Amino acid sequence: MHIAEAAFSWGAEVALTSRSHCSGTDRIAEVGRNAKQFAFIINIQGDEPLVDPRLIDKIVEKLRSDRAFGIVTAAHPFEHPEDALSPHQVKVVVDLAGNALYFSRAPIPFQPPRGGGVQSAEQKKGRFLSLRHQGIYGFRRNALLQFVKWKPASLERAESLEQLRALENGIKVHVLITAKGSPGIDTLADAEALEKKLARAERRISR
Repeated sequence: MHIAEAAFSWGAEVALTSRSHCSGTDRIAEVGRNAKQFAFIINIQGDEPLVDPRLIDKIVEKLRSDRAFGIVTAAHPFEHPEDALSPHQVKVVVDLAGNALYFSRAPIPFQPPRGGGVQSAEQKKGRFLSLRHQGIYGFRRNALLQFVKWKPASLERAESLEQLRALENGIKVHVLITAKGSPGIDTLADAEALEKKLARAERRISR
């Protein structure tokens, strides 16, 4: 209800969904079933409070321009290489056309040490080929409604990443790659750091 009250304060429409849902995707699908006037539905996850509005526009533009994609999401290079080792940071690798090949909580692809246990230069510098996945999804309405009908399969259960359900069922997930992305809020420490940052920004505005 706190979120609903905050949204009402700036004029947003709010829909309260069933408590039985297991994920945010299930919740937006409940709303999407009745929102037949919308061809696209954007899901901005709660751990991405500073998402760039221009990214939302780009996702909608991609869905409009290419009907081959049922889902469009976003990713960017890791700002701090050590973050690629954190299971809280979701990684994605893409094919040459920019479509997702796999999502994981582990660094991907695996880069074995070279020369009998000697680390490669990339590994020593903490560089990884995977990108940081950002928690925003653009769905075609019909793809969203189909997605929630499928049961979680083995890869999704292993990684605890529901976007793998789409890949396992043959939905193309296109990844918009940006130079930078908004910082995800994955831990309590992240949330506390964001609160301090917003408080500082508010003090500067009020001066």
